[in-house]
Amino acid sequence: MDDPAPGREVTTEGACSGEPGSCPAEPDVGVEDGGAGGLEPEPAEAAAVFGDRIELARSYVRSLGTDGVVRGLIGPRETERLWTRHLLNCAALVELVPAGSRVVDVGSGAGLPGVVLAIARPDCDVALLEPLERRVRFLIEVVDRLRLVNCRVVRGRAQDAPDDVRDADVVVSRAVAPLSRLAAWSASLARPGGMILALKGSTAEEELRRDRAEVAAAGLREAVVLRLDGPAGTAFVVRAERGPDRPTRRRRPARDRSAAAGSGRAGRRNRSGRP
Repeated sequence: MDDPAPGREVTTEGACSGEPGSCPAEPDVGVEDGGAGGLEPEPAEAAAVFGDRIELARSYVRSLGTDGVVRGLIGPRETERLWTRHLLNCAALVELVPAGSRVVDVGSGAGLPGVVLAIARPDCDVALLEPLERRVRFLIEVVDRLRLVNCRVVRGRAQDAPDDVRDADVVVSRAVAPLSRLAAWSASLARPGGMILALKGSTAEEELRRDRAEVAAAGLREAVVLRLDGPAGTAFVVRAERGPDRPTRRRRPARDRSAAAGSGRAGRRNRSGRP
């Protein structure tokens, strides 16, 4: 497969068809693959979150804990808490996303939270936006292996994302950048009235106070921090809404402006009594 070009959707057709041997094999889970302690046992709460798609979540955890570690997308020590710290933490967004939404995951990385949403919410269409090639390749393999027909991978940055990624109903992110930068990136991808959901750490309220001016300048309004208690503990989510587009004032052609200026000068001369 050719290198994914920035700013374009990356398709998986022909790269991993689902036939035996067409996808990279999932390594057997073990100490040598998953880090010092192996993979975290599946919490009982996971089944409630993913329902009849729990097998997809299990396969994703195996990919993160093996190939994700080998490629440097997940730290070796993270394998002992993939379910609680990563999947179930991201699952805090599941109930916040309206039915049938078009979702964009900014700086998707290893697919958190975008892949989690695509698994738990098959009614939503999810675009994983990621600029780095090695991460894009991992995402391609995960999406194709899990056969997530409601999920696609797009290589690029928010600033130069293609038009078909923009005007999203919901823009999500996790540990991408400070709000001072993330606000503008996210707002550029959301439709007017669309929702921004940014998973943050325990200092989310402090960060919002610090960067509130930048958040407002990006055109986001009603920004608040939600504290959501779940099976993985408390998740902190910055939620905001993109405001309406500001009307742009239409400039008159230079010739019209010159004519208007001339008539104004003539009027002033006439009022003075001079020809």
